[in-house]
Amino acid sequence: MWRAYKQADGHWKTTGMSVDSANRARLRDEFLARAGRQVLIMGILNVTPDSFSDGGRFVDAPAALAQAATMVNDGADIIDVGGESTRPGATEVSAAHETARVLSVIPALCEDLTRIVSIDTYKASVARAAAGAGAVIVNDVWGMVRDDDMAVAVADTGSAVVVTYNRGNADAGLNLVDDMRAFFDDAFAMARKAGIPREHVILDPGVGFGKTFEQNFGVLARLDVLADYGVPVLVGVSRKSFIGKLLNREVGDRLTGSLAAGLASVQRGASILRVHDVAAHADALKMWTAIEEAG
Repeated sequence: MWRAYKQADGHWKTTGMSVDSANRARLRDEFLARAGRQVLIMGILNVTPDSFSDGGRFVDAPAALAQAATMVNDGADIIDVGGESTRPGATEVSAAHETARVLSVIPALCEDLTRIVSIDTYKASVARAAAGAGAVIVNDVWGMVRDDDMAVAVADTGSAVVVTYNRGNADAGLNLVDDMRAFFDDAFAMARKAGIPREHVILDPGVGFGKTFEQNFGVLARLDVLADYGVPVLVGVSRKSFIGKLLNREVGDRLTGSLAAGLASVQRGASILRVHDVAAHADALKMWTAIEEAG
């Protein structure tokens, strides 16, 4: 059994059995099959001191594991573990420090060999370590372009990968649809070269990453561009600043906007929603599904 304990340097560490690679591959394939049939919820678990919404709340392993259990009970299908904040202006941390943070919880989350765990990182070494501990998805907000070794790391570990449309710097003058298509065409070419099967790729329009305020709405309105690729589409809008700017709401008061943007995304083809408020999104999706099935 995995056990979390605090080391002399203050970092949490887990000990336990090695990962069953065959079972990990089974979990990945079952997850990808489900993502093609229904809308799944990815619960956000930030083991960071400075994330924009919940920074510092789940730094210690016991608090993080308790939060993960709550999210699963509320309806999360996936737990997305992040060890470095990706908010604008956040302080970068070393790969070693990020790895220590995420490995304080991932082994315990994967202990029962049934839970889908994702690692939110753009660093190949962190992705490899997380996969070795049982994570089956690499959620890279830089779309495998920030770290030259990421595509190979995904292929070597047999992970599914979320490729985020992120140009780095916003450009109000570009043709959003053409640029998004070109970005994902390049991503699929990169994946193919590295040996990542097409069916292991998940696309994310990258709301909040390298886009103007207006472009955040634009990529959500044109999710059909992503759906055309025939792979799952993930959308993460939960509590983001474009909601706050439109509605004049602080971070803790953006649930209504998050739900509206999430359901609009599902209507346009999203099959995974990455959220903080799992219970509310599970209820909203249940209601949306019931209406859809009644028609």
